[in-house]
Amino acid sequence: MTRVVWPLVTVLIAACVEPPELAVPSPEDVEGYYASESDLDVAISGNVAVVTVEQSAAELRRGGSLWAKVGPYIYLFSDETRRVFEDYAGLAAVRVVTRTAGGDEIANALLARDELTGVLWRRSLNIAGQARLEGTERPGLLEDLVRWGEEHTEHAYDQRYVPR
Repeated sequence: MTRVVWPLVTVLIAACVEPPELAVPSPEDVEGYYASESDLDVAISGNVAVVTVEQSAAELRRGGSLWAKVGPYIYLFSDETRRVFEDYAGLAAVRVVTRTAGGDEIANALLARDELTGVLWRRSLNIAGQARLEGTERPGLLEDLVRWGEEHTEHAYDQRYVPR
């Protein structure tokens, strides 16, 4: 009889434990994580944070399609994104959309919460950090970030900025 009771007690105790709170941040909460960035707009669509960033025409002229592609990944693979996932268990994904000053979409990429393990997050932060620091002088680092981003996100590029 004792053998039957212990599994039953374990199940009853587990049933009494409250599930974790699946909080979703407000747009203002997410903006706070990316506070150092300018020209940033945040919206929450269901349980996805949508971060819209303006990309300058000068960057696009100077860097062409490579800079058009890399825009979303600079923001997605950041400590800010990692922290917002850690702090809000109900957030399923972060989407970054880059736009021109006129409002035309250049690119967008969606990073799902469970896409990156701890090791992959460290690798992502390393790749993106190198691209931010030295990408202008070493475009190969931007190409590395784009390849990484395309492997780990759902993404789309506007054909006007990234011809096929």
